[in-house]
Amino acid sequence: MACEAVAYARAGLVGNPSDGYFGKTISFIIRDFSAKVSMYEADTIEILPSIRDRSTYDSIRDLVHDVRAYGYYGGIRLMKAAIRRFVDYCDTNGITLPSKNFSIRYRSTIPRHVGLAGSSALVTAAIRCLMEFYEIEIPKHLLPNLILSVEAQELGIAAGLQDRVIQVYEGCVYMDFDRSLMETRGYGYYEPIDPELLPNLYIAYRSDFGESSDVFHNRMLYL
Repeated sequence: MACEAVAYARAGLVGNPSDGYFGKTISFIIRDFSAKVSMYEADTIEILPSIRDRSTYDSIRDLVHDVRAYGYYGGIRLMKAAIRRFVDYCDTNGITLPSKNFSIRYRSTIPRHVGLAGSSALVTAAIRCLMEFYEIEIPKHLLPNLILSVEAQELGIAAGLQDRVIQVYEGCVYMDFDRSLMETRGYGYYEPIDPELLPNLYIAYRSDFGESSDVFHNRMLYL
């Protein structure tokens, strides 16, 4: 059995980053950039590294350039954490997984560290692939919470639900993370918006000014 899943980059139009503070946001998907995860049935569990997980360089300057552009962590830890949280979800909900292994491969065209949600796209695509591979259905409104838990709980990365909601629902979505909703049921109110209602939008970014979003979020936690 083989399967492949895709998740797209996103831009926060209004309200970012108030999703972490019981606020309201509007986000939309950018289909020009995407993360893809493929799985193939195999004898063992194998995570195949992508180019951003390489450990061989042409020179010491090449290594330094790679670290400046992509940081010290690639996608392997995201794949491991996604698999771990998926299994935890199944165990918690009494879901028995079939006894079969896989080889997993991932790649992304989403620019890193410019706020387009590249890491959460990789996790979203990985969870979608796991769901298809093991034929497991997770309710759509709960899926963003599981995806967020991969980074926020498993890896200790400061993040919010907004990126995961829009990458699950796609298109353009209004989100209300009202405190009463979040504290009583654990997820917000999500309403799709017709993208045709939006004006023409232009996405601009500079990769040389890039910084991991959790750096900014961690600063805000201590304000």
